[in-house]
Amino acid sequence: MPLIQALTTTRRTALLAALTLAMTGCATTSTPINLTDSLAAQPALSTFVDLANKAGLAETLKSSGPYTVFAPTNDAFRAVPTATMDDLTKHPEKLKAVLNYHIIMGSATAATIKNSDAKSLEGSNLALAKAGDFVTVESAAVVRPDLKASNGVIHTIDTVLLPPQKK
Repeated sequence: MPLIQALTTTRRTALLAALTLAMTGCATTSTPINLTDSLAAQPALSTFVDLANKAGLAETLKSSGPYTVFAPTNDAFRAVPTATMDDLTKHPEKLKAVLNYHIIMGSATAATIKNSDAKSLEGSNLALAKAGDFVTVESAAVVRPDLKASNGVIHTIDTVLLPPQKK
């Protein structure tokens, strides 16, 4: 009988320890991460992340901001003509301009976006539009809104935007 009682006590202790650990895990909150790390955590945005690193934008997106990033998906980058992508990767200043065209100052969530223009970090205006819950930026549709980060927000878009040609 003492052996059975000891096993029961051991099981109770193990169960109590497991429950305590599980409840502690649920009670902890994750630390908000910056835009660079939030982008990197999204497999569908890996091309944007790689190009942002090549263009030297990773540090900008780690800074205090806040910024709103309209990040094209990997599929959106695959739709860009090969010659255009080759040109961008050979000319870091062009690549940086294109990527900066996808970023605006401030933290614009889908709920706060209005039909208006917003100045991109590249310097040109982006046309933002909203109809109900549907948000567009220029010709791109927001396919996944409001990925929040400690220093801004990310909206995944279905098209790579090219800034207007400077005259």
